[in-house]
Amino acid sequence: MEFIEIAPYTQLLSHTRFLLTLRSQQAKYHSLILFRLSSGSTDVDSCNDTTSTNHEDSMKGAYSQIYAMESSCPHLGADMSHAEIEECDDSVIAVCPWHRYDFDLKTGESETGLRACTYTVQVRSSAGGDIVYVETPRGGTGWRLVELRPVSEEFADPPPPTKATFSPSEVTATHTQMDEDELIVPLEDPPKTLIQWAVLILNTPDPSLKVARTRHAVHLFRTAQLSSIGQHVKNAPKPPDTPPRHELYVKNTVEFGKAKVGTDREEARVNGNGAGKVIGKNGGKSLPQGKGTKGRVTMLHALANIEQWAIDLAWDIIARFGPSHPTLPPSFYSDFTKVALDEAKHFSLLRARLEALSPSTPYGSLPVHAGLWESAWVTRGSLLSRLAIIHLVHEARGLDVNPKTIEKFRRAGDRESVDVMDIVHRDEVTHVCAGHRWFVWLCEREPSVEGKELWTGKGIDPVKRFREEVRRYWRGEVKGPFNVEDREKAGLGREFYEELRGELGVGLTERVVRTSREDGNGEVEEVGERLAGVKVGYEV
Repeated sequence: MEFIEIAPYTQLLSHTRFLLTLRSQQAKYHSLILFRLSSGSTDVDSCNDTTSTNHEDSMKGAYSQIYAMESSCPHLGADMSHAEIEECDDSVIAVCPWHRYDFDLKTGESETGLRACTYTVQVRSSAGGDIVYVETPRGGTGWRLVELRPVSEEFADPPPPTKATFSPSEVTATHTQMDEDELIVPLEDPPKTLIQWAVLILNTPDPSLKVARTRHAVHLFRTAQLSSIGQHVKNAPKPPDTPPRHELYVKNTVEFGKAKVGTDREEARVNGNGAGKVIGKNGGKSLPQGKGTKGRVTMLHALANIEQWAIDLAWDIIARFGPSHPTLPPSFYSDFTKVALDEAKHFSLLRARLEALSPSTPYGSLPVHAGLWESAWVTRGSLLSRLAIIHLVHEARGLDVNPKTIEKFRRAGDRESVDVMDIVHRDEVTHVCAGHRWFVWLCEREPSVEGKELWTGKGIDPVKRFREEVRRYWRGEVKGPFNVEDREKAGLGREFYEELRGELGVGLTERVVRTSREDGNGEVEEVGERLAGVKVGYEV
């Protein structure tokens, strides 16, 4: 039996449950839930009071109440992160919130006859303190921990407000200029499935309401308050071609590639190089640059714009590809609702920081662009293409440039912005990891018509397929310098991205690029003319 190190025990006292994402050397992913059932306050006292005669017995009792099991219910694969815990005389039971299946946390046995995989937990003493280890899954070697995420116990929180009215001081939802009568849950035809919520959020123009609805929809999904995911429903609602924007922000939207600002991150993501000012559609107001407050304001505004589009991208991948890929497991939706919630958090944090730094420059008052959605449009016909370009190129580029942005804020003495960007960067590593996980999953199971030349009989080689997707749907070089450490942590070795160049638009006057829609009906769509005009560049 092999074990993997998780964390010092004292680092697990902040929450009672954690999601563990493990990846093997063979690029196999496994998600577990770690339950810690002992009282946090008692544990802290026991950890600090090392002179107590009862210390050893107290800690031994606390350690015996740590359990690990599969994060998915063996019934239909539903998320177990918000399972109810029932303590019986001689066992502890986790009850799936979706269909009420119960599982012994020690043995995995259920009265229904099903059995969940459970994993032995050990706590080992070391010079630096007691360390928690978990048994590794079977079917892989070289397991490593790629994510340790606290699970917010939202089922214990008060229900979300019925109207999107938030205090300006709230970090997770800054003040709003939207119609105060706009309800988070519409009175007429309220969504009942996750995909219905996804389409509603995509069609929500106001960013504050978009954030509020994202928080509410993810809460409903995690606590099993939705009727279903909705991917098997006939005539599932269709996502918009382009998510609408509130009229307050539309007037300052500029053509993609012209919204240059004085930040490495935005410049790299838009054009890859260059600097300068841009004259937007706001009466000739130019974007400020420099190392002072104006430069940081511009930077925060640009980053908030990125995150607003990123919210839409997370919901679009659910709404657009769920119905056409009915075999996607519930864990896919768990991953991308988590991404959506993270992006909503990032937008709110950045917008709150922007308005704290410069109250006279609220979000939307500077030019913004929709460049990221151009990559979404190009990849709308293929889930593999979407994962490759958005998550393994755009978001991976964010891993490269975020540290530079953080350092700029640090040099300016802006500790608050550093803290915000630290949160953003840590979360983005997990987003790239999610993209890699499902890209590999699809390569193993669903080779498309256009990928037959790479077929090996055991699935498509993910590295070869990724490089082919970039060649077809990216314009120009995938630029360094690369954050090799964080890319590798997310699953991207150098073989994915070194010496890689896209050919989007090259020679389209003579040939037409065709992409499979992967919707099961063999329909092929010609996209040559529009692709020739798409200015795909770095964004998220």
